[in-house]
Amino acid sequence: MQNTSHAVMAQRTEPNDSPDDFPTPPWATRGLLEHVLDDKRALAVMSCLEPACGAGHMAKVLTEYFGQVHCSDAYQYGYGHERDFLTYPYEAHAVDWVITNPPFRLAEEFVLRAFHVARHGVAILARTVFLESVGRYAGIFRENPPTKFAQFTERVPMVKGRLDRKATTATGYAWLVWEKGVAGPPRLMWVPPCRKQLERKNDYASLAS
Repeated sequence: MQNTSHAVMAQRTEPNDSPDDFPTPPWATRGLLEHVLDDKRALAVMSCLEPACGAGHMAKVLTEYFGQVHCSDAYQYGYGHERDFLTYPYEAHAVDWVITNPPFRLAEEFVLRAFHVARHGVAILARTVFLESVGRYAGIFRENPPTKFAQFTERVPMVKGRLDRKATTATGYAWLVWEKGVAGPPRLMWVPPCRKQLERKNDYASLAS
């Protein structure tokens, strides 16, 4: 019999004209800063751009670590500038880091654009299956493999259009990181169980109790 539970059946597939708004749980962003990037102290004097900020759930966490955070989105959510990351005329190396949860259907384009915009590094939150695809291998990974691939050991539930602390998912997520000037093969690592430690009460302050 087919398993039709919500966790198994939920899929992040959107039409081409969709804003693809699946907010990132704040603890998942903290997982990158606490367990994947090497020197958190250095970030305090660096700048970061979140170019798919939505209502700001990731950008707000980034301000806890970075000295300066810029945020924008192709759609207006009342947070950040309304800018299309793929067409806005950013200068080369405009910021130190580009960190985002990009629209899945545009993730490859976001990565390639981020290489131009970021001075120090790029990090995207993506489904684990982002590693698959002959097209992405040819377009990104063959010439520009990530320096780190950090798989979440816990599920990172995302719900269209809102945060939901009780949501579940069967989809695996990982952080893919490109650090400029770092040589060597990609480093496989894991984001350890950390939701309980990294979740904050005010992360969901805007939700109805």
